Amino acid sequence: MLDAYPEPVKPSKLAHVVIRTPRFEASKAWWSSVLDAQPSYENAQLSFMTYDDEHHRIGIINMPDLKDQDMANAGPEHIAFTYADLGALLATYRRLKAEGIAPFWTINHGPTISMYYRDPDGTKVELQYDVFDVDGVERFFASGAYEENFMGIVFDPEAMIADFEAGIPLDTITRRPTLPDGKTPWDMHRA
Repeated sequence: MLDAYPEPVKPSKLAHVVIRTPRFEASKAWWSSVLDAQPSYENAQLSFMTYDDEHHRIGIINMPDLKDQDMANAGPEHIAFTYADLGALLATYRRLKAEGIAPFWTINHGPTISMYYRDPDGTKVELQYDVFDVDGVERFFASGAYEENFMGIVFDPEAMIADFEAGIPLDTITRRPTLPDGKTPWDMHRA
């Protein structure tokens, strides 16, 4: 029976991310708000949250004795979530801002329009909109634009919302500008 499966077999999807935290209640509230997620199972030690057809996308484990993250150590850089369209991403930004949750970095990477947040433990979370499909991203990479500026260009989300609501064409809003004179890609980075 296993002869029917080619070698190697790829996973069908990324199922979930599990986070250990000493700030259990704050983390549950933050992740629930940011992803508009609901608990699928919860007790005093853990919470499984979902926002789609998967039984849980985020797991949060209550570990009150943990020390804070040391960003000088190796480990995951961030977790990213994609929105179906730019309007959904911008509406989420507005909703979160009204709840007191603001991004620390907003950047047009070229292939994505991205907004980076930190959860109560400092875990970086990217909310993004894919500007291109896979073929478009490959063309973007092949153009040399990413080699020239691998980071992207910082943008003002309120200005982007104004353009979006004014009906400016999507390809104009999402087109990544060139680096300002005298700037390097690292000048666009926000830790």
